[in-house]
Amino acid sequence: MPFDGSAEDPERASSIEKLLEAPLPWIGLYVAAASLACAAAMAADTLHGLWRKKHWFPSRYFSINATSLTLLAVSMKLPVDLSTRMYSVTDRLAKISSLIFMSTAMANILTSLGSMTDQDVLMNVTALGILVITVVVNVAIQVIQMHAYLGNRLGFHEELLGTLSMLFLLLMFVSTAVMIPSMKRYLETKYHEMHRSALIEDEIDLRKVITVDKLRVLVKKYWVMAETSNPQFVIARSVTCTTSGMLSLMICLVLAEVEIRMAMGFGLLQHSFSSYGWSTKFVLIAQTAGVIVGTIAPASRWLVAVKYSSLNQGRRSFGNAVSVEDYWTQKMVEWRQSSLSFQIRHFKSRKLIHDLRALFLKSCISVQRLVILASKLVLLISICFTSPVISCVDYFTRLRRQNRVAHSASSRDPEVSEKVDPELDLSHYVMLLEGEVELPAETLENICKEIDQVIHKGKLKRPNNLLKLLSKSCSFKGVGEFDSSQVPPLHSQDLPYCWSLPVVTLACIALALPNVEKSKLDCLLRSVTEGLRLVKLVDKTMDKKGGLANIRTAADVVWVKVELYHKWQDEDLRNVSVKGKNAAEILQELFYKAEKTVLEFQRNARDCLMKNPLNWPANVIASNAMYRMSRTVLLNHGGCENEETDDALFDKLSFMIADILAACLTNLAHVITVKCHHSAIEVREKSVRKAAMLLGETEEILALLQQRQVPILAPRKATDIEEWRAFVKQEKIDKQSSVTRPN
Repeated sequence: MPFDGSAEDPERASSIEKLLEAPLPWIGLYVAAASLACAAAMAADTLHGLWRKKHWFPSRYFSINATSLTLLAVSMKLPVDLSTRMYSVTDRLAKISSLIFMSTAMANILTSLGSMTDQDVLMNVTALGILVITVVVNVAIQVIQMHAYLGNRLGFHEELLGTLSMLFLLLMFVSTAVMIPSMKRYLETKYHEMHRSALIEDEIDLRKVITVDKLRVLVKKYWVMAETSNPQFVIARSVTCTTSGMLSLMICLVLAEVEIRMAMGFGLLQHSFSSYGWSTKFVLIAQTAGVIVGTIAPASRWLVAVKYSSLNQGRRSFGNAVSVEDYWTQKMVEWRQSSLSFQIRHFKSRKLIHDLRALFLKSCISVQRLVILASKLVLLISICFTSPVISCVDYFTRLRRQNRVAHSASSRDPEVSEKVDPELDLSHYVMLLEGEVELPAETLENICKEIDQVIHKGKLKRPNNLLKLLSKSCSFKGVGEFDSSQVPPLHSQDLPYCWSLPVVTLACIALALPNVEKSKLDCLLRSVTEGLRLVKLVDKTMDKKGGLANIRTAADVVWVKVELYHKWQDEDLRNVSVKGKNAAEILQELFYKAEKTVLEFQRNARDCLMKNPLNWPANVIASNAMYRMSRTVLLNHGGCENEETDDALFDKLSFMIADILAACLTNLAHVITVKCHHSAIEVREKSVRKAAMLLGETEEILALLQQRQVPILAPRKATDIEEWRAFVKQEKIDKQSSVTRPN
């Protein structure tokens, strides 16, 4: 007979209840594991900020997203549990630590809103709001139901403070989220103005080879702009974030106080009478550790903001210090003034809804102003209490720094330290919002040091083998010689080239030649491998429309097999160069196989898309290139039948590859400049960092190319190998005509 829950069978009801509660300790352990995961992510962000000397601690590993919200929801299992009795010291502390852990996590992830799009901000803040309100409502239900026993409820006041702190931090989240669109728009406008100023000031002309010194200065300017306009950094400097940091520090002290008080009065981790059993101890330990670790970053943001403001407070009046800037409410003002996003035909209804919306938004604007004003007052009060201590600490810090600089000036490693230009003032490239205090010189110095370290790190990765290959190039004539117009095409429409495809194909031909020393083959393989990484970067950066995507893919597919397996189209290049064959025979074998592949594909192709060679598969595009280039080499260098001529042909192919690489890499300065000026504000810092790394890697290449007479082409034409081919061929014709012209 099924159990109906009646009182006639209390033993059976008790046994079923025990069976249902048996997994709860393991669920508690799962809660502890989720809390530890969040704590580890917060610790990683803290260590990253300390390592990079970014004392505003960007949210890199712990940000607001689906994963972190899910982990936080799991961590809140104890506060939202309405049915389990949790009255012991350990149980009550575990509930309080959960609430304070949630507040600490919110204070940590506030800055991550800056790295999101407006749509992501809306979705994530809404999800966080639902989670926080759910927790608060559950706590409120417990308090209301147990109001008769609140006098004996352990840690009730601390529980109430933890709940209120979550609500305050949610309010900070909403206030910050409303400000983000206006903040980004303002920074974008300011950035584009500074972008034009940077190019004009440094006289950057993309039609010419830019000097390394100009590029280094340009990268530093863009780095300062990108770093100081980083939305996460801007949010970290905001008053809502600094208030969140102070609140995080206060609730951490609250948790410390209640744990110490409970430990002294009742003993800690001694008893747990709830169904969660022994697991509540692990939850308490994990969440307490998370609160301690997670308080470092928000508290540091608050202390840094207090320090900056106290040092600049003398330059600002009290009215300016507590005024609410327009960008805090600009988005809501725009919403209030805009028309309805949906159509209502009835005039009075439309007018009523518009007025109600305007009234609601007016109230929201007033609340937003009140929140910002309160946050600024909190900052001013913090300054009043901490300014004497900060002044003393700042004085001794400056003395210690001066002594350290004087001590290390004589022993500084010239390879590690960059040459500092005393006339280079980057302070006017700092991006500040309206009403923000100026960043201290120490912060700007750390920002510049970071980009210097990135450039130096790039220098350690310089492509030495590529530099040796480029030193063999004396001109750019190889750009016009790798493909001859005398080779009959296999298709009515010629396939264009990207920079990497001829380099890959010529390298395959060179590696297949017999009677060449293995050391020379290995050296060419390493050189081309290093060069292709840069060439592919040029191809991808300059081919903005993606018209040569299949050509680039073909080159990449071919080189993967060559580099790893020494194979071209499943043909082992080491077996091709067997003893008894000369260069001419190998070239014939290569172009015969390539020609066969292309013709067979054209015969069997039925899709109308395949009528356009740009849509061909990678192996067919690579075969077409091999057919043309191997036959061109055979036309120009055929009849090579001894070891000396094979070696000479290898050298000529190496020179040709070097010429193509040199011509391609003249665009490196353009690539670095393009990477510096990235349009998306959320990833601009990362893009400039890559540009600085690339500058460090290629400084010697850029210096080598500066010594060459580079053709002056239009910026768009300078990036296109077909334009280079046309230019080199025309230059050759002009020279021949000038020689044959009678005096």
